[in-house]
Amino acid sequence: MRVRALVLAMVLGVLLAGCGGGGGDGGGGQSDGGETSGAKAASPFTGEDVAAGPVLAVKVDNAPQARPQVGLGDADIVYAEQVEAGLSRFLAVFSGTLPDEVGPVRSARQSDLELLRQFGTPALAYSGVQSALQPELDDARLIQLTPGMAPEAYERHDDRDAPHNLFGKPRELLAAAPDASDAADIGFRFGDAPASGGTDTTEEKVSFPAAEFGFSWSAQDKRWKVSLDGDSTDLAPATVVVQHVTITQSEFHDSSGAFTPFTQTTGEGAVTVLRDGKKYEGRWSRPDADSGTTFTTPDGEPLRFATGQVWVVLAEA
Repeated sequence: MRVRALVLAMVLGVLLAGCGGGGGDGGGGQSDGGETSGAKAASPFTGEDVAAGPVLAVKVDNAPQARPQVGLGDADIVYAEQVEAGLSRFLAVFSGTLPDEVGPVRSARQSDLELLRQFGTPALAYSGVQSALQPELDDARLIQLTPGMAPEAYERHDDRDAPHNLFGKPRELLAAAPDASDAADIGFRFGDAPASGGTDTTEEKVSFPAAEFGFSWSAQDKRWKVSLDGDSTDLAPATVVVQHVTITQSEFHDSSGAFTPFTQTTGEGAVTVLRDGKKYEGRWSRPDADSGTTFTTPDGEPLRFATGQVWVVLAEA
């Protein structure tokens, strides 16, 4: 009996040791990607620990009558694009946090189609397009969400004049696009800033022919405070990317005859990255529309962003 009890004790000891996981890691194993099993992965858009969700892009007005915009502060990425007469609009990309409303929502442009290809099959909320561009949208790899296609996801505000009073409801918009792609790698890298090459800066301005974006570093908030045409806002991204791109005249124009610029986001060029109160010069590269966009230092190392919202200003090279 004593021998039998000793054998049982040895077996029990082996079983208990096997359940301990080994290595003193408390049972939390590592996946091939280095993330702890069961933990939220870092967002490919912001570097924050959030669950990946479907991608919703919203075309947002930036005319003076559209301000203050609603919901932009919750976007993962905000692209600033040039439109007719040198004015600007935003393409706001959401995946992690969804505000109750976003807008004012305005019309899409040809440049949006190339830019959005790197997001897989995103949902695109917009107010409409001119008829000549509609066939290109129909052929594009995205899910169109206009007020006519998802009427329950939009509403107009009585305190603003049309066309600056249309607002979208992100949750209802995504409910109308169940096949939208989840957030995935588009080339952004997050982490420590380069050890060298940065220049201390507290102010940076980027000008379009008829629009200006100002970024002021707040050491207290560790964010870049945004001004639009000189007017302060509550917007404050962690990283600002000034991507120098080729802008040409497209074949499309508005009712007044002003041609729509086409912003080319494939190829390569110079980039300025603002983070942590410093300015870093580097290069961007996107081989084709299906590829993500990479950002590197002059030495070819990844030019990492600070964790949080990213603004990308598509400025003419």
